[in-house]
Amino acid sequence: MATTKVFDRHVIDYEKWYEDYPEVYQSEILALREQLEKLPENIQGIEVGLGTGRFAGPLGIKEGIEPSETMAAVARDRGIEVMKAVGERLPYGDLQFDFVLYVTICYLQSVKASLKEAYRVLKKGGALILGFLDKNAPIAKEYKERGSHSKFFANAQFYTPEYVEKLLGQSGFRKVEFNQTLFGKLKEINQVQTTKDGFGEGSFVVATAWKR
Repeated sequence: MATTKVFDRHVIDYEKWYEDYPEVYQSEILALREQLEKLPENIQGIEVGLGTGRFAGPLGIKEGIEPSETMAAVARDRGIEVMKAVGERLPYGDLQFDFVLYVTICYLQSVKASLKEAYRVLKKGGALILGFLDKNAPIAKEYKERGSHSKFFANAQFYTPEYVEKLLGQSGFRKVEFNQTLFGKLKEINQVQTTKDGFGEGSFVVATAWKR
């Protein structure tokens, strides 16, 4: 994952973002939950790059990895078991989990290496769920336009859904499904939005793919 220094230093600002944009946050949770609910009940999964547990907690994910110790400490206070690690080198055995969730692929140093690791730790038929900002949609464009003025997105790398789907296929995953939310600019979103299937309209896209 990218350098953790900015997250170590600005965890309060990170948490405040979710308070400043509650409808955006809850819309993202809804889109992710919609995909997780397609999976069987009573299964075991992890979140990679779980930050302060803002997604893992509401989604009922009990464990995962986070390279920033400051962020991980907050997640632990929320009852989540966290190991310090990066997505490119997961500290788990092969064929261990039913699902793996990422909501931070824009910070990965190597998306390809991370997808390979996710494939390794997933059981056969397991699901990989990726939540990300569409590179060509308004919110990602807004963050890129801010450039160095954005604490958390100055070095972020955004991707198109088409590229993500290509990488998933190259990594051995199959049957990719998408849903989307966040229709409009960031400050214009003042209510929790329902999702739509596919991509191309919403800024936040969730891709779900299955291990062969």
